[in-house]
Amino acid sequence: MITRVIHHRAPHHHASRCHGSCSDTNHYRFRPLRLVAALTALGLVLSACAVPDFTPRNDALSIPRDSATGIPLPAGARVEKAGTRQGTEVEEYALRGSLKPDGRTAAERIPSIVERGYLIVGIQQSQNLLSFRDATTGQLSGFEVDLAHEIAEDIFGDRNAVDFRFVESQHRVHTLSTGKVDFLLSTLTITPERQQEVEFSTPYLSTNTRLLVNRNSEVNRLEDLASRTVCVTDNSTGINLARLHSPKADILKAVTWADCLYAMQHNQADAILVDDVILSGLEIQDPYTEIVGPAVDSDIYGVGMPKPARSAHAGEIAEAEGLVRQVNSTLERIRTDGTWGELFRHWFAGRLPTAGPPPLHYRPEDGE
Repeated sequence: MITRVIHHRAPHHHASRCHGSCSDTNHYRFRPLRLVAALTALGLVLSACAVPDFTPRNDALSIPRDSATGIPLPAGARVEKAGTRQGTEVEEYALRGSLKPDGRTAAERIPSIVERGYLIVGIQQSQNLLSFRDATTGQLSGFEVDLAHEIAEDIFGDRNAVDFRFVESQHRVHTLSTGKVDFLLSTLTITPERQQEVEFSTPYLSTNTRLLVNRNSEVNRLEDLASRTVCVTDNSTGINLARLHSPKADILKAVTWADCLYAMQHNQADAILVDDVILSGLEIQDPYTEIVGPAVDSDIYGVGMPKPARSAHAGEIAEAEGLVRQVNSTLERIRTDGTWGELFRHWFAGRLPTAGPPPLHYRPEDGE
């Protein structure tokens, strides 16, 4: 749920407060002491009637504001003016496959995690339908949260053996490199650039990139955004798409997709550009919005895991690879036993076409 800002007017001073005091024209005789007292009282009343100082503080001046509305932009958001940077054509590319599951047990693949007794999983905090806190139950819910529970079930025999950590979109890859989480389930698109830094599972979800706009908007496709503003999250793949297909549009780069929805509700953005699974969750939160236009791109999400450090010893490398195989064994299992379809229908039925899970994608290994 997105909280709308209610603007309160500053309290005004009623004329009756000064009537008979600030502008009293009746003439009285005063003795000297009474005159001093009267003048003192008059000064106090006049100061009460003075116009209050509304000069903004210096710290308020540093808050980025939308030039059209005057409303502060969402925290951490910034605007890239149209034409500042050019988009690059995305060439066809071949993604590197993941590591196949093997015949080993979880204790053999990932002994240190099994000894710890629970997983540490990075998710996004308010990604409706994918990872969010249910207002009714107070529990974390969503398609990606359920996937984490399935992985925990296969490792520990306890689906609740998960410690979730909230990770902001622009910090996802960095969080992996610091070792703060075992893996990420956070709408992480598999790209060749990210594969240089992240070890991915086989894909678990396919998406199409589209637009979310206010109903009755004149925007139906990216080309309609000329002289308008499109919102994306910083470091998302949508930034290049916006630069490429809407070079005359300003780009509002926000911290979260919920911030983009806030910006659109406050006329700071005309559209949100991202994958349809994310847009579906935003659309539910605001019935005055709708998903429009043809797909401008398609992506696949994978579970993101850290690559072993160059200085890692053989045991650390083996466990890093073992985690990839362990996660993939769960992704294979939920495809074959029907769990994947149940989860997809539960969260996305009626909102997205059910195309089934994306194909498994593994790389050749020695001996194959």
